[in-house]
Amino acid sequence: MVRVGLTTERLVRAGAELADEVGFEQVTASALARRFDVKVASLYSHVKNSHDLKTKIALLALEELADRAAEALAGRAGRDALTAFANVYRDYAQEHPGRYAAAQFRLDPETAAASAGVKHAQMMRAILRGYHLTEPDQTHAVRMLGSVFHGYVSLELAGGFSHSAPDSQESWSRTLDALDALLRNWPAR
Repeated sequence: MVRVGLTTERLVRAGAELADEVGFEQVTASALARRFDVKVASLYSHVKNSHDLKTKIALLALEELADRAAEALAGRAGRDALTAFANVYRDYAQEHPGRYAAAQFRLDPETAAASAGVKHAQMMRAILRGYHLTEPDQTHAVRMLGSVFHGYVSLELAGGFSHSAPDSQESWSRTLDALDALLRNWPAR
């Protein structure tokens, strides 16, 4: 183990790179051991098993996304903030498809509560306060925005928009315009 310098951080980063190369579902402790040319047992002092490895990759992806989103949101409000936040997700997914998939990995409640996923929700709620939404409408809007962002990005990554005009960037911009209009005119109960 000393000869290859294995650490938990190094394994998780290599696992994240592997996810981007071959897909998050293909990441296993065995695949990672092959990458380092070590036996799987050599990894067990750093990760418990493949599920633990995937959890750690998910936490890394959530942290990377949160850091990018926080930087993109600094000093922005309204549609500008909404667009910046949405573009962070889309850009990250295009740059790191495996890590993006990892960010969707189901975490146990305790791990999720301690993850950067909480920061994502806080940032989205801060954006929504700029639209003067309060509870329970904020929660409904968070769920809607998350669904639209994830749905669009997932379909785009799968090639779902590459077969016809207009360009998917134009549709993305129009989608964000529509979301902004909806949030400014949120329906009353």
